[in-house]
Amino acid sequence: MGYIFDLKDSGSYDAWFSQAKNQYRLDLEIKLLMSLLAPEKGQRILDIGCGTGISLEPLLDKGLSLTGIDPSPYMLALASKKLENRVDFHKGFGEDLPFDDNSFDTAFFFTSLEFMDRPAKAIEEACRVAKDTVVICALNRYAPLNMVRRFKSFFIPGIYAHADFFSIWELKQLMFGMLGSVPVKWKTTLQFPFACNRTAAWIENNKIVQKSIFGTMIGMKIRPVPKFRTRALTLKIRAQKAYNPATGLATRMRS
Repeated sequence: MGYIFDLKDSGSYDAWFSQAKNQYRLDLEIKLLMSLLAPEKGQRILDIGCGTGISLEPLLDKGLSLTGIDPSPYMLALASKKLENRVDFHKGFGEDLPFDDNSFDTAFFFTSLEFMDRPAKAIEEACRVAKDTVVICALNRYAPLNMVRRFKSFFIPGIYAHADFFSIWELKQLMFGMLGSVPVKWKTTLQFPFACNRTAAWIENNKIVQKSIFGTMIGMKIRPVPKFRTRALTLKIRAQKAYNPATGLATRMRS
């Protein structure tokens, strides 16, 4: 099931991003997401663990069919209020998506995989419902900012106390273990989280810098092998009828 954001978490989530330094970080993370999604008009896109819809907002007005799913009713209430009927919202878990095989062109996670109990199962489900690509944006275990977040979580209650951070290697192992040697593209962003200025932002856009294994957020794009959900079917066997001789036929009498 993983961690489900409660009313308090949901209320403070968007407010946290309103701070200047956090908005700067979010802008870089969204830019990373958009570069990997590369959305095209008419595509069907699923946000797994959509929260309050922050990761869906940049996709509005692009001619896309957008769907979001999250287990928190409080997060969904805020997302629905903010985005109204422009996104089709569902309550559910990433590990058991209530959608048919290949229902979407692309599915993505944006800082949601960290809060799931079975991330491998969630990725498998994403590969089942997305026919073209799956994008994962996850917090990097070895990034300086995330090390600080993890350290603080031992002493100060917060959402990061419930998060499992990933490394690039761990994400690749999850994918290759399920899908085999599929094409994988990755890069990172927010290499300098404590320097929120134009110079730092300009450096962040360098393709060589984005190959650092210490960036705060990992962005990974895969092209999954088609998967299908199978269900056991009940096999019905018709019982053979006993033979009954026709009436009126002569029978041989023993002497």
